[in-house]
Amino acid sequence: MLFNSYVFMFAFLPAVWLLHAATRRILPGWSNAVLALSSFGFYAWWDIRFVPLILLSVVANFWLGRRIAANAEADHPNSARSWMVIGIAGNLALLGFFKYADFFLENLGAISGAAITPLGVILPIGISFFTFQQIAYLVDVRQGKSDRYTLVNYALFVSFFPQLIAGPIVHHRDMMPQFFASSGPRARDFALGLSIFIAGLFKKVVLADNLAPFASPIFAAADMGADVSSIEAWGAAIAYTFQIYFDFSGYSDMAIGLALLFGIRLPINFFSPYKAWSIIEFWRRWHITLSQFLRDYLYIPLGGNRRGPSRRYINLLLTMLLGGLWHGAGFGFIVWGALHGIYLIINHALRRLTAPIQSRVGKTVLLCGGWVLTFFAVVFSWVFFRATTLQGALEIVGAMLGIGGFTIPTGYAAELGNIVPKVGLIYAHDSVMGIGEWALQGVPVIGIAVVLAFALPNTAQIFLSGDDTHQRIYKHVPPPRLRVLQWAPRPIHACLAIVTFALSLIYASTISEFLYFQF
Repeated sequence: MLFNSYVFMFAFLPAVWLLHAATRRILPGWSNAVLALSSFGFYAWWDIRFVPLILLSVVANFWLGRRIAANAEADHPNSARSWMVIGIAGNLALLGFFKYADFFLENLGAISGAAITPLGVILPIGISFFTFQQIAYLVDVRQGKSDRYTLVNYALFVSFFPQLIAGPIVHHRDMMPQFFASSGPRARDFALGLSIFIAGLFKKVVLADNLAPFASPIFAAADMGADVSSIEAWGAAIAYTFQIYFDFSGYSDMAIGLALLFGIRLPINFFSPYKAWSIIEFWRRWHITLSQFLRDYLYIPLGGNRRGPSRRYINLLLTMLLGGLWHGAGFGFIVWGALHGIYLIINHALRRLTAPIQSRVGKTVLLCGGWVLTFFAVVFSWVFFRATTLQGALEIVGAMLGIGGFTIPTGYAAELGNIVPKVGLIYAHDSVMGIGEWALQGVPVIGIAVVLAFALPNTAQIFLSGDDTHQRIYKHVPPPRLRVLQWAPRPIHACLAIVTFALSLIYASTISEFLYFQF
């Protein structure tokens, strides 16, 4: 069930909210159980066969957490550590089987020449997210950073439907106190949550889905082995760069908004990542909860930066390689992770080298130069993330870099006439998309995306900078420079929300999955 579907917005969500509100009023001790059962029902809508899997994962990890805590309290640290290792290994084995078994068998067959038939494993939605959440829980129990919880509250922590499918990756220390203390949303929370949900829906169905037609056909052609011109390759890469941002940030906004409808605050997952002036800063703004998980539970345990620059660089590369592999079973994801690992290594090295001259060059010049390099490095890496084959990614990248010359489709000759030869471009390859489509539709849509991503404050600044509760989660959100853009429960903002929702509903009539739907 997708957040942008009519059945979710007009059937599931109202029914669950009313049932939860009624239970909270009549039988308050059962309200979390109702929300947990509703979340499992939400999961079952996609494929009921996988409900036993997530139930088994929840029960097993809850039991393991109890075993770890009991041994730690009894001053048996080795036993506690052993149970933690068993738990982590079990979670990774489950994730590895569903996510990488067929990938391993296919490549084993390709390398050995043997006729190995893949198992045809279906990837359960959300498994990457709820696996990481539970690994973090087991590690924290071992370190004495977790209290004891009931099975119902633990099950709700894992399965809470606003963040179950594609995050954010939540931490038990942020969520559990809210589940215990929540007396339901205040009127302001409800209005705020609904507004954020609508903003996320707009990002998804109006922006991201309308950028897809200018990326998907060109990537599909490259994946099929067709030649792609330079102008189309750059157009597709830029379109996808903004498509994935508005798609995933839209989902995360919708998740935050939905949780607020129940009086729960989820962490922010995006904070204008394309405004970052370095790759280091980019990863503090993009998929924030994943970055924090990789830092706390992988990079730091590997040694972090405590063992000198060389070991730090190795740890960075390993962390990003595994982060890339976490996103999917494919060589493109591995290359994407490796590129970001290399970017981070270069970024840290340049910081050390340029520190003595920063005052002479000027901070503004360095920041502007850093922003340009960072943005185009990110655009370049997204090609490997998006293409379904490594060959297709290399075709797009080759065209972007002008290997063999910077080319324009032969079909554009009539419109562009003699302009192209004069600026050193070459007519080559059949066009995947007509010049009229780019000029009349592609350029305006991409232009709107550029303005929204770079010129306006982000969702967190507009909606959450004035939040007066749970400052542990939102304390670092600065208000927009123009205070008129800061949300408040006023009639004008209600009218804007209604208009935005109506426009979004028109586009939501065609259902499209989120890009992170099955990671």
